[in-house]
Amino acid sequence: MPRAGTDLTPDTRQTTMNFRRSSRPIWDPNSVAHSLIHWHADTLGTMTPDQPEKKKFYLTTPIYYANSRPHVGSAYTTIACDVIARHKRMCGFDVAYLTGTDEHGVNIERAAEKLGVTPQQLVDKNQQIFRDLWKLLGITYTDFVRTTSKEHAHAVQTLVRRTLERDKALPPEKRAIYKKKYEGRYCIYDNLYVSDTSDPEDCPICGRPAELISEENYFFRLSAYQDRLLDLYAKNPQWVQPDFRMNEVKSFVEAGLRDVSISRKSIKWGVPWPDDPEHVFYVWYDALTIYMSGIGYGEGESGSAKFQKYWPADLHMMGKEIIRFHAVYWPAFLMAADLPLPKKIFAHGWLLFEQEKMSKSKGNVAYPEPIVNALGNDALRYYLLRETVFGQDGNFSREAMITRYNADLANGLGNLASRVLTMIGKYCETTIPSEDDQGSTTPQERAVDVLFHGAMGDAVTEVNRMYHEFEFDHALEKTWEIVAAADAYLTKSRPWVLAEDPSKKDRLNGILWRAAEAIRFVTILAHPVIPDATRRIYAQMGQSKDISEVRIDQLQWGGLKPGTRIGTIEAVFPRADKKEILERIEIMENEIRNPASPATAPAAVPVVAQTSSPPAAASAQTAVPAAVPAEPAKITIDDFAKVELRVGVVKAAERIQGADKLLKLQVDLGDEVRQVLAGIALAYAPEDLVGRKVVVVANLAPRKMRGLESNGMLLAASAGADGKPVLCTFAEDIPAGAKVR
Repeated sequence: MPRAGTDLTPDTRQTTMNFRRSSRPIWDPNSVAHSLIHWHADTLGTMTPDQPEKKKFYLTTPIYYANSRPHVGSAYTTIACDVIARHKRMCGFDVAYLTGTDEHGVNIERAAEKLGVTPQQLVDKNQQIFRDLWKLLGITYTDFVRTTSKEHAHAVQTLVRRTLERDKALPPEKRAIYKKKYEGRYCIYDNLYVSDTSDPEDCPICGRPAELISEENYFFRLSAYQDRLLDLYAKNPQWVQPDFRMNEVKSFVEAGLRDVSISRKSIKWGVPWPDDPEHVFYVWYDALTIYMSGIGYGEGESGSAKFQKYWPADLHMMGKEIIRFHAVYWPAFLMAADLPLPKKIFAHGWLLFEQEKMSKSKGNVAYPEPIVNALGNDALRYYLLRETVFGQDGNFSREAMITRYNADLANGLGNLASRVLTMIGKYCETTIPSEDDQGSTTPQERAVDVLFHGAMGDAVTEVNRMYHEFEFDHALEKTWEIVAAADAYLTKSRPWVLAEDPSKKDRLNGILWRAAEAIRFVTILAHPVIPDATRRIYAQMGQSKDISEVRIDQLQWGGLKPGTRIGTIEAVFPRADKKEILERIEIMENEIRNPASPATAPAAVPVVAQTSSPPAAASAQTAVPAAVPAEPAKITIDDFAKVELRVGVVKAAERIQGADKLLKLQVDLGDEVRQVLAGIALAYAPEDLVGRKVVVVANLAPRKMRGLESNGMLLAASAGADGKPVLCTFAEDIPAGAKVR
């Protein structure tokens, strides 16, 4: 995170979408299997002119949590979905592409309180950051939905009312939703119920300590859906992708399911429970429903016309850490409400930065905006999808990205397009030449020509198949084989030499036409991934049609019309100087991390004592007056209040290779775990620090040392002549995150 449009006949659709009159459970795995059986033909087939309407395809990104700004890891999923959406449109599908922001929960409440704003003010600000980034990255979503919208709140309440209504006739012990008191551990970061006991336990996803909560909640009887879910997986083995993710999901369900709380009473920032406003919905029941609310669920008895057209979703795409919620909770919620299930769930791997998952608390985050501003949108999109096998974990490296940009984009496609179009402008009077050179070629030349353009048809079939199966790296690799073949064809044919012999004009024209046609193929095949550059190259070739409207699945050799006047030739991928680009990216990232960092103050100037005599009267023997020591500057209580000191608990500590004095610590501050670098390695062994309480300067601007980012500073005294650091700590039991005043 799959690929099919709905294959329902009009009669089947009427039966399926008329939820209240359905004679059989719509979650029935057999009906899901029916959709999957026809998937391959649906996605690879072409539209015929007599079809009354386009085949639909509805895909979603995860709903991003709006407590902080997105990073490259967030962009990865959204870009992948955008590539799928663009490709589907170019195959003739009517695409609905939904994304949005998850704006409820205790994390939002606490983050807003910390900033001194209301939760609504915080999410209003942060959701705009997501919108602005998606615009910068060229994301072609059709729907951006917020969980704080009135329409979404109504949809969530409609879903739970539908479930309660269906269960009215059942005895209480059989109903899907019931009320009871809950006491256990809960992770506020991953919105996960960790255990049903009061014993301390860490979250299995993020590793942070789970909080103890005790309150009366509404519960969903997930345990009753174990057999139904396993039946779904057995009859639809491709429902969760990749295959190893399906195995993980099945193992989790086979181990036994516990009922889950779907409401919270201790927080107020959420969708109110219908007829019981003391409760708000548990964030996952709330957030998952957005996949339906965003297309009109809750409007009328059976949803809006848009909902009836696009639901069920053809694809839910997400990172692997939230697969459980989508592949276990979500289908169970829908089964309980007798609603159709999504057709495919795909969970991709993580982007690792410095061998760890990108995390703001660890300081190993890369932001997309500096990369786009330094190299362009296409550079980031191409690198993310070319470098990593989609579905598996991948490593993110700025250096590797620049190397890939120069090799494949600047020296590859960009250079090829510039060379060929420049030669057409120079030798063919700026018009696309004709291929009609068969009468002036040798058998060997014809064999080279046939071999060159014969490979294009295979490339079209293969690249389209790879896009449909989310093999983005292979699709780009295959497309760039055309670039390499075109370069080799030009090297072998040497059109610049033929241009010197007027008798070789037909042969020259044929070579340049074939090279230009190859560029047309590449721009169309690569357009879903690098839309900006391909649109520019396509226009430079004199093509007036919007490239996004070209049928990629019907691409055939020979479509480049001779006599077309080419446009102005401009470089689309200028070569990048690695050192300069890295410096620019680092400067811009620091501006993002420290938006309000003050300018560096000028160095203090020593105060020199003045004599009563003018300078000219001073004797050469007179000693130079000593500088008067500056009195330590006083600060006001307001200045001191700006420093945020908090209690932290060291969760992990390790040495940094090549740094004798530095230790890398993971420090729990109550509401987050921070990476802090501390120069205490000569005084403390890493293993002795784990579990120790420390005082952290929590609002210090991040700083990079040894290629790692430190987000805070530990307070320590300096003892002895050698200045040995001694950490400030506490004798009493103080909770992590408590403020030091």
